[in-house]
Amino acid sequence: MSKASDIIDQMFLKDPFSRWLGIERIEEHPGSVVLQMTVREDMLNGFGIAHGGICYSLADSALAFSANGHGIQSVSIETSISHTKPVQLGDVLRTQVIEENLTKKIGIYSIAILNQKNEKVALFKGTVFRTGKEWII
Repeated sequence: MSKASDIIDQMFLKDPFSRWLGIERIEEHPGSVVLQMTVREDMLNGFGIAHGGICYSLADSALAFSANGHGIQSVSIETSISHTKPVQLGDVLRTQVIEENLTKKIGIYSIAILNQKNEKVALFKGTVFRTGKEWII
């Protein structure tokens, strides 16, 4: 197991919301993870499509796991999302993370959310502050 996976294990155990989403951890590397989840009925909004917070939350978890996988405790300081396609009941969503920039204090990430047809359903951008505090594993 890698150091990134060990850190993400610690985070995931203390993250009931990510577990409630049904997130599966597919790949884990410092600076990039692939997460996957299936949209359930209790995740739909009044229009019968996935609530916007579902894609946002999946991307936010991918941001946290990707950034912290380097071994330095990192917290988000700015995030945004664009929803590009409706997400339906039963859709299988997965993350595609690109670490755009990493310095001693800041990390910038682009995260695409794709459905089972490999269509982009959301685009998320996140900036993290790297605290300088190392993860102890």
